[in-house]
Amino acid sequence: MRDQRRGPLASVGLHTTLVIASAVAVFPPLWLVVTSFKPKSEAFSTDVVKDPTLRNYQHVLGDTEFLAWFGNSLFIVVITTLLGVFVAATTGYAVSRFRFPGMRPLMWLLLITQMFPVAILIVPLYNIMSTLGWLNQPISLIVTYLTVAVPFCAWMMKGFFDTIPVEIDESGRVDGLNPFGTFWRLVVPLAKPGLTVTAFYTFITAWAEVAYASAFMTGEENLTLAAGLQTFVNQYTSDWGSMTAAAVMIAIPAALVFSWAQRHLVAGLTAGATKS
Repeated sequence: MRDQRRGPLASVGLHTTLVIASAVAVFPPLWLVVTSFKPKSEAFSTDVVKDPTLRNYQHVLGDTEFLAWFGNSLFIVVITTLLGVFVAATTGYAVSRFRFPGMRPLMWLLLITQMFPVAILIVPLYNIMSTLGWLNQPISLIVTYLTVAVPFCAWMMKGFFDTIPVEIDESGRVDGLNPFGTFWRLVVPLAKPGLTVTAFYTFITAWAEVAYASAFMTGEENLTLAAGLQTFVNQYTSDWGSMTAAAVMIAIPAALVFSWAQRHLVAGLTAGATKS
């Protein structure tokens, strides 16, 4: 049998590449955290924190609308995630299990909707929300984020449901379950990895999005977290200390959700690559 062990030079090269890649990935968020503890006068200093301070965090929490932004984002994200997971899962299951006229065009439509950049869609979506009277209302962002997240998630869930044996559905029908009962009671418990990835993707879509939130919402008390960051650094002011402090606090919930979802991410994202 041929020896598959790496030579010393190959091993050194591999580990050096990994160290460099890790440093490049870790440096920006690490420097963001460091800057958030610096006094405003040292925001652009390349030195490590000399006199660490919590004033940036105190200012963000006490003197801005950060808590209102957090409440707005939390409400929008929770509703968007719940609706997104339900719609994507039921759509993916229907396309995976049933054959109906227009199924293939529907699947192509789900992919085509992902090809349009945000800049092209803002104006027509703005006009639609204005006509409906939804501007400056959370529902405008909820509907918009669903249109962004659901097509991709439905396609992904279709691939995941394809890996679940059809015999499970047949056993449910034998037991007298209707199609939705079979889906809810038998298939959903087996689809947790895919549902977790769907929830994570929908959460990130709504939590970190800034373009639609800035266009559809006005007034500081109505902004979301990502849109609120723009109030710290714009053409009128440059408060980098407060912006970095707010960015760190915004990243904490996303990191917690990722920690919860990460053990399912690989299984969910690779679902559909092979079929049982």
